[in-house]
Amino acid sequence: MNVAAPGARRRASHTGLYAFLCSVIMFFGAFTSAMVVRRGASNDWKGIPAPDLLWVNTGILALSSVAVEKARRHLREGNRKNFNIAWSTASLLGALFIAGQILVWKDLRAAGVFLNSHPGSAFFYVGTVAHAAHLAGGWIAMAFLNWQALRWTLGPGKRTAVDVASIYWHFLGLLWVYLLWLFRFWGN
Repeated sequence: MNVAAPGARRRASHTGLYAFLCSVIMFFGAFTSAMVVRRGASNDWKGIPAPDLLWVNTGILALSSVAVEKARRHLREGNRKNFNIAWSTASLLGALFIAGQILVWKDLRAAGVFLNSHPGSAFFYVGTVAHAAHLAGGWIAMAFLNWQALRWTLGPGKRTAVDVASIYWHFLGLLWVYLLWLFRFWGN
């Protein structure tokens, strides 16, 4: 059996992540293109009323990203206790962001804005749900690493997994800022 060296496994993990990120960028690029074409195709485009909770959710996601970065630093320093605290904080904030998005969708429905209300609402729901699905996948990875860390079974070989999950999490935060700009400032 040919077992790859740790450096080769680390490079392979990062290469796989970057290939996946390229596919996510292509998906949201196509989404943006479709939105631009649809918005300009006719005069039935309406923006959606942006609930204030979107800004709160953005702050929560940013704080989660900060906690992830603190956790990575603690792990590099060998400070497992503080790593566990920071990673758990990031995981909880990620779950809070997802819960906040669900509340945004409920608020919009209560205001009479549905998926099929008009093209602007359809693009908002599809874009934010697609982002939430990607974020849920990242959160599952973070929660699994958190579970291992809290059981003290997260060994040195898992640092690559922590790094990959962190990079993905930061990417999703930046993607969220882009989507918020797209819907709030350009899509209205």
